[in-house]
Amino acid sequence: PTVLLVLGIQEIHADQEVISKISAAAQLMQCSASLDVLLLLDGSYSIGKGSFERSKHFAGKLCDALDVHPDRVRVGVIQFSSTPHLEFPLDLCVTKQEVKERIKRIVFRGGSTETARALKYILRKGFPGGRNSSVPQVLIIISDGKSQGSTAVPARQVKERHITVFAVGIKFPRWEELHMLASEPTQQHLLFAGDADDAANGLYSTLSGSICSATAPGCNVESHPCERRTLETVKELAGNYVCWKGSKQPNAVQASLCPFYRWKRVLIRHPSRCFRTVCLDPCDSQPCQNGGTCVPEGLEKYHCLCPVGYGGDIHCAPKLSLECSVDVLFLVDSSAGVTLEGFLRYKAFLKRFVQAAMGQDSPMNVGVAQYDNKVRIPIEVGQHRDALSLLKSIDALSFSGGGTLTGRALQYIAQHGFRSRPVFADVQDDLPWVVVLLTDSKAQDAVAEAAQYARDRDLFLIGVGSSLVRAELTEVTGNPKQTIVYSDPQDLFNRIPEVQRRICSVDNPEGCQAQALDVAFAVDASAGVGLESFLQLRSFVRSSCLHFSINRDVTQMALVVYGSKAHTAFALDTHTSNAAVLQAIDQVPFLGGSGSAGGALLHIYGDVMTVQKGARPGVSKVVVLLSNAGGLEDAAAPAQHLRDNGVSVFVVVVGDAQRERLLRVAGSPNYLLHISSYEDLQHYQDLIIERICEEARSPVNLCKPNPCMNQGVCILGPGSYRCECRGWEGPHCESS
Repeated sequence: PTVLLVLGIQEIHADQEVISKISAAAQLMQCSASLDVLLLLDGSYSIGKGSFERSKHFAGKLCDALDVHPDRVRVGVIQFSSTPHLEFPLDLCVTKQEVKERIKRIVFRGGSTETARALKYILRKGFPGGRNSSVPQVLIIISDGKSQGSTAVPARQVKERHITVFAVGIKFPRWEELHMLASEPTQQHLLFAGDADDAANGLYSTLSGSICSATAPGCNVESHPCERRTLETVKELAGNYVCWKGSKQPNAVQASLCPFYRWKRVLIRHPSRCFRTVCLDPCDSQPCQNGGTCVPEGLEKYHCLCPVGYGGDIHCAPKLSLECSVDVLFLVDSSAGVTLEGFLRYKAFLKRFVQAAMGQDSPMNVGVAQYDNKVRIPIEVGQHRDALSLLKSIDALSFSGGGTLTGRALQYIAQHGFRSRPVFADVQDDLPWVVVLLTDSKAQDAVAEAAQYARDRDLFLIGVGSSLVRAELTEVTGNPKQTIVYSDPQDLFNRIPEVQRRICSVDNPEGCQAQALDVAFAVDASAGVGLESFLQLRSFVRSSCLHFSINRDVTQMALVVYGSKAHTAFALDTHTSNAAVLQAIDQVPFLGGSGSAGGALLHIYGDVMTVQKGARPGVSKVVVLLSNAGGLEDAAAPAQHLRDNGVSVFVVVVGDAQRERLLRVAGSPNYLLHISSYEDLQHYQDLIIERICEEARSPVNLCKPNPCMNQGVCILGPGSYRCECRGWEGPHCESS
């Protein structure tokens, strides 16, 4: 596959893994040889100020790969346009940071592109501040290659002085001229500044073969086919049109056909080869198990993105998260309606569920029944006490085909599915009975009466199926919240956490219905998220609201949206019912602009989680930050400030981001949820609500955050607090 590095101007034909390794290797390169490096920056009008700033960015990035020191690598810069101008000589800066600061301060000059005059300046003056000829000299020309005159002669003379010349294209470069400027072999000395990491890697890869030390262990230089392109304006014939021409005869005009031309911009292709250093990364050993995806973080660290149902450790071991004591019977549709493919998918789902939910000491007894015209129970509830033998029995299940008599199956299971409990027992055992119906085919008999019969016998019914059978599943379960619908075959496996939680909700109310809680959602409404994704975040907050009982005594909810500034959509004490909160959420607008999560968290601390705005002393306080991967740079300190003042911060991030950076904001992996796409957010809602409810049950410090207003001091007592006021009065120092 082809990976575009920058705007189609340069392509390297390699897979995404290799491209990632090229960028990662560029971060760790360091040339420590004795070397004089002179940067020749094109500051002409054809470059423009914007591209000149990108040239400076590349120059700064390049310095990261050079060990700048008076005895090792020296760096100087000349800017050229109509005339060359020495920005700073090679002996001025003694550290890498000094060089980068000097480059940042360079001002764009403008003028014509006199590349030949700049090269003649170097031939005449040499490398300003450089050492003697025993030290290798490297000239790096950063230009668009659109010189006003011929550069062939001075370019040849420079190379004859044994100066290594790299030609680095910027903007839409004219590669033919840059090819003429570069040293041989030109394919190793021609780079594109638009991708700074790739260009720095290419430069280091060439120098490591001659001037710099050899590549690090585990790294080697590889050759890849690549293509560079030049954007040119060409004239093409558009057609012939009737025109009028004069005649030799007086007062006579002659009709004729005249050609009509138009100008067109085209990309001229230059096939080549690119040499880049690639290093082994920790993911090459495939450390992630059970289908987990390894994401490298540099050349030494990595983290695993685990499939749903895994994540018991960093390598995606089965996640032993089902800790409720229940008897579970999976009722699997084996009729012709689901087809053999669908039945095999259900078997795979059952195996994944067992691996995810059962440990050696699991308190859950699992059985499996299958049905078509008849009902069979090949795996009795409690028959297997360990996951391995249960998995073998699931493997042995076979497809039968036949009609889809779901109603008959439910009635049979209600009578015979759980034989551990006598039909007329005076005392029932303590374990709840749960039936999970897996079907994707509409029933050919009545289900309502049979389902009611099962529920009357205290069976807790959960329905799992596609949207085709949503209405029927709801009729079976008697409760939409016990109906789990998947959008496509693969999505079935994403529902494992939801199935787990529905099973364990048999004797527990959903959400935090009985827990006092002050919760604030901070939603990224910046341009980085975009309107469509913002609407998905808003919908997530809306559906989360249904898990709480909104009133003054139980849960209070606030909503803050932010772009470059934070805005309180509604405060903790604004609404006293779920209906009012839902209506307010629907009217929250998209803001746009750049996103500042740090500003939003500071806003919540100073203007939301306060007694003045309805925060209740002695009640658990939680902030849920919903953001994309950008805009979190300033969030770590404000998040820690909230935590220091007794407010828990959950960070939910969508998109690619370095895990270490996210952990600095979340403070702990227990408070971080990193999701690949906005569409997947809904699958993790139960997990997020569960974590919020756990936090709501934690003990609180009555003085955090400080309930006292106007600089009052909160003093803890046994099971209470008081405010010591300074010039103010009232229980919270609220009156003057």
